[in-house]
Amino acid sequence: MVDHQGYRRKFGVLGPSTNTIVQPDFDDMRPRGVTNHYSRIYTPNANAVSNESFRAGAETIASNVLDAVRSVMTCAPDYLVMGMSAVTFFDGAKGADAFVRKVEDEAGVKISVGSHACSAALRAYGGVRRIAVLSPYWPVMNTEVARYFGDMGFETVRDIALQCRSWTAIAEVDDVRLREALRQLDGDDVDAIVQVGTNLSMVRLAAAAEMWLGKPVIAINTATYWHALRANGIDDTMDGFGRLLSDF
Repeated sequence: MVDHQGYRRKFGVLGPSTNTIVQPDFDDMRPRGVTNHYSRIYTPNANAVSNESFRAGAETIASNVLDAVRSVMTCAPDYLVMGMSAVTFFDGAKGADAFVRKVEDEAGVKISVGSHACSAALRAYGGVRRIAVLSPYWPVMNTEVARYFGDMGFETVRDIALQCRSWTAIAEVDDVRLREALRQLDGDDVDAIVQVGTNLSMVRLAAAAEMWLGKPVIAINTATYWHALRANGIDDTMDGFGRLLSDF
Protein backbone atom coordinates (compact mmCIF):
# COMPACT_ATOMS: atom_id res chain seq x y z
CA MET A 1 0.00 0.00 0.00
CA VAL A 2 1.28 3.46 -0.88
CA ASP A 3 0.08 6.98 -0.16
CA HIS A 4 -2.49 8.09 -2.74
CA GLN A 5 -0.72 11.39 -3.51
CA GLY A 6 2.84 10.63 -2.37
CA TYR A 7 3.11 7.28 -4.09
CA ARG A 8 6.75 7.91 -5.01
CA ARG A 9 7.91 9.65 -1.84
CA LYS A 10 6.54 11.62 1.08
CA PHE A 11 8.96 14.33 2.21
CA GLY A 12 8.83 15.80 5.69
CA VAL A 13 10.06 19.40 5.36
CA LEU A 14 11.48 21.20 8.40
CA GLY A 15 11.55 25.00 8.39
CA PRO A 16 11.41 27.93 10.80
CA SER A 17 7.92 29.16 11.62
CA THR A 18 8.95 32.59 10.30
CA ASN A 19 9.93 31.21 6.89
CA THR A 20 7.49 31.97 4.06
CA ILE A 21 9.69 31.04 1.07
CA VAL A 22 10.70 27.39 1.50
CA GLN A 23 7.20 25.93 1.38
CA PRO A 24 6.15 27.51 -1.95
CA ASP A 25 9.64 26.99 -3.45
CA PHE A 26 9.64 23.27 -2.68
CA ASP A 27 6.07 22.87 -3.90
CA ASP A 28 6.99 24.54 -7.20
CA MET A 29 9.77 21.95 -7.70
CA ARG A 30 7.66 18.96 -6.64
CA PRO A 31 7.28 16.22 -9.28
CA ARG A 32 4.11 14.21 -9.62
CA GLY A 33 3.89 11.49 -6.98
CA VAL A 34 6.03 13.36 -4.44
CA THR A 35 4.42 15.27 -1.58
CA ASN A 36 5.86 17.82 0.86
CA HIS A 37 4.65 17.92 4.45
CA TYR A 38 5.83 21.08 6.22
CA SER A 39 6.64 21.05 9.93
CA ARG A 40 7.32 24.46 11.43
CA ILE A 41 10.20 24.91 13.87
CA TYR A 42 8.98 27.40 16.47
CA THR A 43 10.93 30.61 15.91
CA PRO A 44 10.31 33.94 17.63
CA ASN A 45 10.62 36.70 15.03
CA ALA A 46 13.58 38.72 16.29
CA ASN A 47 13.24 42.31 15.07
CA ALA A 48 16.74 43.53 15.84
CA VAL A 49 19.05 40.84 14.52
CA SER A 50 22.67 41.95 14.64
CA ASN A 51 26.17 40.56 14.19
CA GLU A 52 26.19 39.84 17.92
CA SER A 53 22.78 38.19 18.13
CA PHE A 54 22.55 36.23 14.89
CA ARG A 55 24.14 33.01 16.05
CA ALA A 56 22.23 33.03 19.33
CA GLY A 57 18.98 33.41 17.42
CA ALA A 58 19.85 30.64 15.01
CA GLU A 59 20.80 28.35 17.88
CA THR A 60 17.36 28.97 19.41
CA ILE A 61 15.89 27.67 16.17
CA ALA A 62 18.25 24.69 16.25
CA SER A 63 17.15 23.80 19.78
CA ASN A 64 13.56 23.44 18.55
CA VAL A 65 14.34 21.27 15.54
CA LEU A 66 13.71 17.90 17.17
CA ASP A 67 10.21 18.93 18.25
CA ALA A 68 9.42 19.64 14.60
CA VAL A 69 10.97 16.31 13.63
CA ARG A 70 8.76 14.42 16.08
CA SER A 71 5.71 16.26 14.80
CA VAL A 72 6.27 15.56 11.11
CA MET A 73 7.19 11.92 11.68
CA THR A 74 3.59 11.26 12.73
CA CYS A 75 2.63 11.33 9.02
CA ALA A 76 5.29 8.67 8.31
CA PRO A 77 7.40 10.48 5.72
CA ASP A 78 9.99 8.51 3.78
CA TYR A 79 12.63 11.23 3.99
CA LEU A 80 13.29 14.62 5.58
CA VAL A 81 14.34 17.88 3.91
CA MET A 82 15.83 20.69 6.00
CA GLY A 83 14.45 24.10 5.01
CA MET A 84 16.71 26.15 7.28
CA SER A 85 20.34 26.56 6.30
CA ALA A 86 22.28 28.48 8.95
CA VAL A 87 22.35 25.66 11.50
CA THR A 88 23.73 23.29 8.86
CA PHE A 89 26.85 25.45 8.42
CA PHE A 90 27.76 25.87 12.09
CA ASP A 91 31.21 24.55 13.02
CA GLY A 92 32.19 23.48 9.55
CA ALA A 93 31.77 20.06 7.99
CA LYS A 94 31.94 18.30 11.37
CA GLY A 95 29.10 20.46 12.64
CA ALA A 96 26.99 19.69 9.58
CA ASP A 97 27.61 15.97 10.01
CA ALA A 98 26.70 16.17 13.70
CA PHE A 99 23.44 17.95 12.89
CA VAL A 100 22.52 15.30 10.32
CA ARG A 101 23.25 12.49 12.80
CA LYS A 102 21.14 14.13 15.49
CA VAL A 103 18.10 14.48 13.24
CA GLU A 104 18.43 11.06 11.62
CA ASP A 105 18.85 9.33 14.98
CA GLU A 106 15.61 10.94 16.16
CA ALA A 107 13.66 10.42 12.94
CA GLY A 108 14.85 7.02 11.82
CA VAL A 109 14.94 8.28 8.21
CA LYS A 110 17.56 10.18 6.20
CA ILE A 111 17.68 13.96 5.66
CA SER A 112 19.01 16.39 3.06
CA VAL A 113 20.48 19.61 4.49
CA GLY A 114 21.43 22.82 2.73
CA SER A 115 25.15 22.81 3.41
CA HIS A 116 25.87 19.33 2.09
CA ALA A 117 23.36 19.81 -0.74
CA CYS A 118 25.22 22.90 -1.97
CA SER A 119 28.53 21.02 -1.90
CA ALA A 120 26.97 18.18 -3.87
CA ALA A 121 25.57 20.68 -6.36
CA LEU A 122 28.95 22.34 -6.86
CA ARG A 123 30.51 18.94 -7.54
CA ALA A 124 27.71 18.05 -9.96
CA TYR A 125 28.58 21.08 -12.11
CA GLY A 126 32.26 20.12 -12.02
CA GLY A 127 35.34 22.32 -12.28
CA VAL A 128 34.34 24.56 -9.37
CA ARG A 129 36.97 25.51 -6.82
CA ARG A 130 36.54 29.23 -6.10
CA ILE A 131 33.13 30.55 -5.09
CA ALA A 132 31.34 33.70 -4.00
CA VAL A 133 28.57 33.59 -1.39
CA LEU A 134 25.41 35.67 -1.03
CA SER A 135 23.41 35.50 2.18
CA PRO A 136 20.76 37.42 4.12
CA TYR A 137 22.89 36.79 7.21
CA TRP A 138 25.33 38.93 9.15
CA PRO A 139 29.12 38.76 8.67
CA VAL A 140 29.60 36.50 11.68
CA MET A 141 27.47 33.84 9.98
CA ASN A 142 29.10 34.28 6.58
CA THR A 143 32.35 33.36 8.33
CA GLU A 144 30.78 30.05 9.33
CA VAL A 145 29.59 29.47 5.75
CA ALA A 146 33.08 30.12 4.36
CA ARG A 147 34.56 27.79 6.99
CA TYR A 148 32.21 25.01 5.96
CA PHE A 149 32.95 25.39 2.24
CA GLY A 150 36.68 25.49 3.03
CA ASP A 151 36.34 22.17 4.83
CA MET A 152 34.65 20.79 1.71
CA GLY A 153 37.47 21.95 -0.58
CA PHE A 154 36.02 25.22 -1.92
CA GLU A 155 37.61 28.64 -1.48
CA THR A 156 35.27 31.55 -0.77
CA VAL A 157 36.79 34.45 -2.71
CA ARG A 158 34.27 37.04 -1.52
CA ASP A 159 30.86 37.26 0.06
CA ILE A 160 27.97 39.60 0.73
CA ALA A 161 25.90 39.51 3.90
CA LEU A 162 22.68 41.47 3.37
CA GLN A 163 22.28 41.93 7.15
CA CYS A 164 18.51 41.56 7.34
CA ARG A 165 17.22 42.87 10.66
CA SER A 166 14.48 40.29 11.27
CA TRP A 167 13.78 36.71 10.20
CA THR A 168 10.70 37.76 8.21
CA ALA A 169 12.57 40.66 6.56
CA ILE A 170 14.69 38.11 4.70
CA ALA A 171 11.68 37.22 2.55
CA GLU A 172 11.18 40.90 1.70
CA VAL A 173 14.49 41.37 -0.15
CA ASP A 174 13.61 42.17 -3.76
CA ASP A 175 15.15 41.09 -7.05
CA VAL A 176 16.69 44.52 -7.66
CA ARG A 177 18.88 44.20 -4.59
CA LEU A 178 19.70 40.59 -5.36
CA ARG A 179 20.71 41.30 -8.95
CA GLU A 180 22.97 44.08 -7.73
CA ALA A 181 24.58 41.72 -5.23
CA LEU A 182 25.16 39.04 -7.88
CA ARG A 183 26.93 41.55 -10.10
CA GLN A 184 29.13 42.64 -7.18
CA LEU A 185 30.06 39.04 -6.42
CA ASP A 186 30.83 37.99 -9.97
CA GLY A 187 34.30 38.07 -11.47
CA ASP A 188 36.80 36.09 -13.49
CA ASP A 189 38.24 34.78 -10.22
CA VAL A 190 34.93 33.09 -9.27
CA ASP A 191 33.81 29.74 -10.71
CA ALA A 192 30.32 29.78 -9.16
CA ILE A 193 28.04 31.82 -6.91
CA VAL A 194 26.15 30.20 -4.03
CA GLN A 195 23.15 31.78 -2.31
CA VAL A 196 22.38 30.59 1.21
CA GLY A 197 19.52 31.49 3.56
CA THR A 198 16.33 29.61 2.76
CA ASN A 199 13.93 32.51 3.36
CA LEU A 200 15.60 34.47 0.55
CA SER A 201 13.63 34.06 -2.67
CA MET A 202 16.23 33.13 -5.30
CA VAL A 203 15.27 29.92 -7.14
CA ARG A 204 14.12 31.62 -10.35
CA LEU A 205 16.52 34.56 -10.24
CA ALA A 206 19.47 32.18 -9.80
CA ALA A 207 18.32 30.22 -12.84
CA ALA A 208 18.16 33.40 -14.91
CA ALA A 209 21.51 34.61 -13.59
CA GLU A 210 23.23 31.46 -14.83
CA MET A 211 22.40 32.56 -18.36
CA TRP A 212 23.66 36.13 -18.10
CA LEU A 213 26.69 35.36 -15.91
CA GLY A 214 27.63 32.19 -17.79
CA LYS A 215 28.46 30.19 -14.67
CA PRO A 216 26.69 28.15 -11.98
CA VAL A 217 24.48 30.20 -9.66
CA ILE A 218 23.14 27.91 -6.96
CA ALA A 219 20.11 28.82 -4.87
CA ILE A 220 20.09 26.80 -1.67
CA ASN A 221 16.42 25.85 -1.92
CA THR A 222 16.99 24.44 -5.40
CA ALA A 223 20.08 22.55 -4.26
CA THR A 224 18.40 21.09 -1.19
CA TYR A 225 15.29 19.87 -3.00
CA TRP A 226 17.38 18.54 -5.91
CA HIS A 227 19.54 16.66 -3.40
CA ALA A 228 16.48 15.13 -1.73
CA LEU A 229 15.01 14.02 -5.06
CA ARG A 230 18.24 12.46 -6.30
CA ALA A 231 18.93 10.78 -2.93
CA ASN A 232 15.60 9.03 -3.36
CA GLY A 233 16.21 7.88 -6.91
CA ILE A 234 13.88 10.48 -8.43
CA ASP A 235 15.65 11.68 -11.55
CA ASP A 236 12.90 13.86 -13.05
CA THR A 237 14.23 16.97 -14.73
CA MET A 238 12.47 20.30 -15.02
CA ASP A 239 13.09 23.66 -16.62
CA GLY A 240 12.97 27.05 -14.94
CA PHE A 241 15.18 26.28 -11.95
CA GLY A 242 18.63 26.27 -13.52
CA ARG A 243 20.89 23.56 -14.83
CA LEU A 244 20.92 21.69 -11.53
CA LEU A 245 17.37 20.45 -12.04
CA SER A 246 17.41 20.37 -15.84
CA ASP A 247 20.79 18.67 -16.43
CA PHE A 248 21.91 16.73 -13.35
